[in-house]
Amino acid sequence: MHATVNFPAHGSPAMPPSLLLRNLSSSGADSSLSPGDHAFLRRRGANKLRIGGFICCTGSPGVWGPCATNSAQLAVAEINKRGGILGREIELSIYDAGGPLDEVLNRAEQAIAFDEVDLIVGLHTSAVRVGLRDVTTRHRIPYIYTPVYEGGERTPGVMAIGETPRWQSRPSIHWLADVKKASRWYLIGSDYVWPWQSHRAVKNYIRETGGHVVGEEFVPLGEDNHEPHLARIRAARPDVVLISLIGTDSVTFNRAFGECGLGATTLRLAGAMDETVLLGIGADNSENMFCASGYFSGIGSRANDDFQIRYRAMFGPNAPPIGSLGQSSYEGLRFLEAVAKKAGSLSMAPMLAAGRNIVYGGARGPVVVRNGHARMQMYLAEADGLDFKLIKPV
Repeated sequence: MHATVNFPAHGSPAMPPSLLLRNLSSSGADSSLSPGDHAFLRRRGANKLRIGGFICCTGSPGVWGPCATNSAQLAVAEINKRGGILGREIELSIYDAGGPLDEVLNRAEQAIAFDEVDLIVGLHTSAVRVGLRDVTTRHRIPYIYTPVYEGGERTPGVMAIGETPRWQSRPSIHWLADVKKASRWYLIGSDYVWPWQSHRAVKNYIRETGGHVVGEEFVPLGEDNHEPHLARIRAARPDVVLISLIGTDSVTFNRAFGECGLGATTLRLAGAMDETVLLGIGADNSENMFCASGYFSGIGSRANDDFQIRYRAMFGPNAPPIGSLGQSSYEGLRFLEAVAKKAGSLSMAPMLAAGRNIVYGGARGPVVVRNGHARMQMYLAEADGLDFKLIKPV
């Protein structure tokens, strides 16, 4: 799925603009475009900055798609109201980054070849990032990756700004060990690169506290039968289950966890968890569940209050709930704006140099990027019904 979203350079719309939708074929060319359409695409002037938003709209992480799309649209509207980026009006196209990897990569090839995107901003799994970065590197297209991830991204042209285990998980593991006396840990995650690499780091942090891992497993994406996993967890008798499942997989697992009675006796620490997922889990199944993140909707800051006011003004009171994963699309575009301003250019080399050491502002407040690594204020929170109660900055 592809959606082109155009915003005027001055003045943001009161409601989201209409979306021009069309399907991208799985072949090397887009059969839904006529020769005249291609000619139109090639005629577009250099005053446009064409951004491809690769956002998971389907599959397990698709739960974050609505908020992520809205957050990106909001950022574009605000930036265009300020005159665009280096005088160029942003033209945003949304592409589904869910589904089979080869289809996603084909969409990226077509976005570059036929839609002539100048750069990509992505909210999707690290498995997609690993494949997509090969495409962007080959075409020399800058690529901003926005969500929480495993860390260590050093591919030329890729700028990752999300939370990493060193700053997200380590303080929370130490807090649970100190305050809750947790020493026995069970790790369960989705079967792809982010949980694999994150668990490697997490095991070191658990050892630092004198704790140990009593079990670990990885679950195929889309799995919703969790009875075998819960039986193994019950048998291992952990103090804490660290959960690196994503999207709807986390929803179904945590529902089952609560329904079978484990929630009353066993702590949970979740990685890619936000208000959107918590709503799916439900208040009855979120007992003793903790989460660490660089953003919660309940953070009492001027930056967050202003962001939420503008989000609801644009999309209405019944808009998709705001969570850390979805709003990271907003952060990615604010990061791009700051990088381009510092570089004074949208060329690859100046942008990469500028992006390695910079401070930018978004819904999270100020985020510092030093030597290519993002640092932001982290918060530990406990699920409280359908919301998160902030415990402390970490």
